[in-house]
Amino acid sequence: MSKRHALGQHFLTSNQVAESIVDNAGIKRTDTVLEVGTGKGILTLYLCNKAKSVISVEKDAELYARVKARFSGIKNLIIEHGDAFEMDIDFTVFVSNLPYSESRNAIEWLVQRKFSHAIVMVQKEFAQKLLSKEGKNRRAVSVLAGYCFDVEKLLDVKKTNFQPVPKVDSVVIRLEQKHTLSKDVLAAVNKLFSFRRKTVRNIAKQFGLVIDSDKRLEDLSDGEIINIAKKIT
Repeated sequence: MSKRHALGQHFLTSNQVAESIVDNAGIKRTDTVLEVGTGKGILTLYLCNKAKSVISVEKDAELYARVKARFSGIKNLIIEHGDAFEMDIDFTVFVSNLPYSESRNAIEWLVQRKFSHAIVMVQKEFAQKLLSKEGKNRRAVSVLAGYCFDVEKLLDVKKTNFQPVPKVDSVVIRLEQKHTLSKDVLAAVNKLFSFRRKTVRNIAKQFGLVIDSDKRLEDLSDGEIINIAKKIT
């Protein structure tokens, strides 16, 4: 368990919270749900009761074996073992109670995929980054999320609803898709933010561009940053 704890993996123990997450997911009978991080399966049954089909992916071999045996009789459920972010899976709704260490990977993977919306539980501080629209708190992941999704906070989840108990509270957010980005543009946004203390003019020079602006990245809109990123790909 210590290894999972170090990775930021804390298991949700409240069925009430789990049911609330799924109710807020707006799943229809025509939806294919991708659940990343099956864990002990606390969300899985609720998802199967709502969706046409559920594909649940668990990276941990021990957890995978347990839930595979436990849910073997559920006809609209496929449980896979591996890293979902390295798989090519078609889905309409993404639902996940991710280990904190995987939150950024999830956002970067989702901005490259086509789907309807996602319901994700993340660390409170990470949610604040995604919801940040201006100022020094903005990061590359904030811009990626802001450009590609309408981000809405749904629920606060106290740390006492997890085992082992984490040091911080969690937040459930909804990501409604607006745009997708290529892998190259995503990488370019991350590159831009490695120079985020410089002016836009000086950042542009790093890539052989001429942009006459003394603003910094934190002063630009998500769309303006994405446009610069597209020019350097």
